[in-house]
Amino acid sequence: MVIAFAHRGARSERPENTLAAFHRGLEMGANGLESDAWLSADGEVVLVHDQAFRRGLRKVRVAQSTAAELAEHEVPRLADLYAECGTDFELSIDAKEEAVIGPMVEVARSAGGGAPGRLWVCSPDLEVLRARRLELADVKLVHSPGFGGVTPAGFERHASDLAAAHVDALNLHHSDWSLGTVTLAHRFDLKAFAWDTQEMRHLLRALRFGIDGVFSDRVDRMLAAIGEWRAVP
Repeated sequence: MVIAFAHRGARSERPENTLAAFHRGLEMGANGLESDAWLSADGEVVLVHDQAFRRGLRKVRVAQSTAAELAEHEVPRLADLYAECGTDFELSIDAKEEAVIGPMVEVARSAGGGAPGRLWVCSPDLEVLRARRLELADVKLVHSPGFGGVTPAGFERHASDLAAAHVDALNLHHSDWSLGTVTLAHRFDLKAFAWDTQEMRHLLRALRFGIDGVFSDRVDRMLAAIGEWRAVP
C-alpha cells in the first residue's frame, strides 16, 4: 500500500498545519498526514513549520509562546490532532528540534488506537535517530536528509548505515529517486518516501519506481495519480 501523505494537511485548500487542513486531507481520502513539530514555551508538542511566523505585523516565536497562545493563531497541539481526527492514519512528523521527539512519541502513546505504530518520526540527523532507536522501538524512524542529501555514488553505503541503525525509511526529494535506488532501499528493508511530488508526472514517475510513500500539497492530484497507477495492468 502506498501512503499518500497530505503535506501539512490539504494546504492547497486550507491554511497549512491547521486542524482544518488535516481534516480536509483525510476527508479527501489521504491515508497519511504530514506535519512539523516544535515545543511550545509550556512544553507542548505543537504543529507548525517554522520556529517563528508572522501574523499581521506581529512576529510570533513558538518557543516563547504557550500552546494556548499559539492556538489563537490556529497552531494546534499534536494532542489536538489526535483528539479531532483520531488515529486511523499514518502520520509523518518532521522533528524540528531533537527535544520534541520524546514528548511527541509520548503524545502518540497516550492517544492509543495504534498511533505509535503509525507515527513516522523524521529527522535529518542520522546520529539522533541511531541514539534514540531503543527507546522509540514502537514508532517508525525516518532519515530525511533534505534535497541532494544522498549522492548516487554513496547510496548503497548510506542505505546500509540506515539498516544497521534500524531506521525504517529514507525520505528524499522525488528527483533523487530512481528505479535503482528504490530497489536498493528495498533490498535493505527500507521504505522509500518521496517528497515534493506536486505534479502528475512526478507522482507517476515515483510510483512506477515502486515508491512506498509520497508527499504532496495537492491531495486530489496525488490520489488521482495513485488511482491511475493502480489501474495499469
